[in-house]
Amino acid sequence: MGNFKMRRISKLTRVAVGVASLALAATACGGTSSESSGSDSETSKSEKGLAIAYDIGGKGDQSFNDAAYAGLEKAQKEFDYQTEDIEPTEGETDADKQQRLESLAKQGYNPVIGVGFAYGPAMEAAAKAYPDTSFGIVDSVVEGDNVASLVFAEQEASYLAGVAAAKATKTNTVGFIGGVDIPLIHKFEAGYKQGVEDTNSKVKVLSQYLTQTAEEGGFSSPDKGKAAAEGQIEKDADVLYQAAGLSGQGVIEAAAKAKVWAIGVDSDQYNQEALAPYKEYILTSALKDVGGAVYSLAKSVEDGKPLTGVQTFDLKVDGVGLADSNPKMGEIAGLTDAIAKAKAGIIDGTIKVKTE
Repeated sequence: MGNFKMRRISKLTRVAVGVASLALAATACGGTSSESSGSDSETSKSEKGLAIAYDIGGKGDQSFNDAAYAGLEKAQKEFDYQTEDIEPTEGETDADKQQRLESLAKQGYNPVIGVGFAYGPAMEAAAKAYPDTSFGIVDSVVEGDNVASLVFAEQEASYLAGVAAAKATKTNTVGFIGGVDIPLIHKFEAGYKQGVEDTNSKVKVLSQYLTQTAEEGGFSSPDKGKAAAEGQIEKDADVLYQAAGLSGQGVIEAAAKAKVWAIGVDSDQYNQEALAPYKEYILTSALKDVGGAVYSLAKSVEDGKPLTGVQTFDLKVDGVGLADSNPKMGEIAGLTDAIAKAKAGIIDGTIKVKTE
């Protein structure tokens, strides 16, 4: 059974991978108001489908939230139903989040997805209150018969980013910048460090977290990302990997200004319209197919067989990966082969990637 389920997800995620970069161009300008596609509020229940509630940083982050929006766009086109995507508010509480999720369920949206681990407590309560609605949460595990926990093997994509960084560095110093010092982001750092170390043990990794808590703006402050990047560049880092949401734009900007490499995260940032001025310095991106996971849940509800429980998207099912959009990757000696070899090793289990 497990194998069947994995194969099924694999098919769905693969379909969605190519869609993400196309759909993302549409979100480049971002925006704060929620947008819905479809008719007015009198739309019948059956015409309402997927609704997503964003995490900190909202739409237009060119990264995590925009990847979720790409999944929503794909579902909307394919199933021709009304969708909704709603921005968070500054300094909101769990009660605010719960109210948002319950309001979407009450309006007849199905499934309702909370984009980000911050929705955990709110989702547990909302799913109990609306047992006939399918809920999904990205990056967290929430118990409930009607909840799908959409989690990713971020450490595996990060390991590949580490391999790329170790091959690309000329100074033997590379950097990692995490948005917030939490277990989720530790997975990115752990995989990256291990990938660097396994590829070239002489390379030093500088690590830094922007804030201790999300409330302090670690995922939503490009200025903080820029300052951290400038500090690492001063210490000779010539490849910077960021897992910092909207803050990562500041890291990419600083890297491009100093003419060193940046490694993007979650979406293929080389192809993001808003980041076009810096693209030649975006070596690659550690991909996390949030859009594919969002779409998979929507499709399962549409098919009358809603996904529930923990759904893990890893390298084996193309749920994570490494972008190869920048042609300059091919010009770095041994980089492409090293990544292919590492990917095969992770998939066949000979490389065990750490999460801490």
